[in-house]
Amino acid sequence: MRKTFGAKLSRERAQRIALLRALACALVQREKMETTTTKAKEVSRLVERLITKAKNKDHKTLNSFLGARLAKKLVDVIAPKFKDRKGGYTRISKLGVARSTGAPMAIVEFV
Repeated sequence: MRKTFGAKLSRERAQRIALLRALACALVQREKMETTTTKAKEVSRLVERLITKAKNKDHKTLNSFLGARLAKKLVDVIAPKFKDRKGGYTRISKLGVARSTGAPMAIVEFV
């Protein structure tokens, strides 16, 4: 049995990985997104690691996780903005609660 690192998000392992991959792709593509606070924290951790890999030009890992088009955008457009920064590439701003579910909402964006 694997120990879960981070929030479980009420999903099994494969579903959780698929969700975080989709959220990471959306964040790289749009550079800003609105989601629940818990998902925002998890996707922020993931994207910060991906940006560090992009700064080191690790194309193989990025292509397998994001796809060729988004990996190219991450390496050529987003990562150069953070070349002098050692971390903290994303910002989470809290919005309040969703009217339908009552879940705390947040915006995740690149700094």
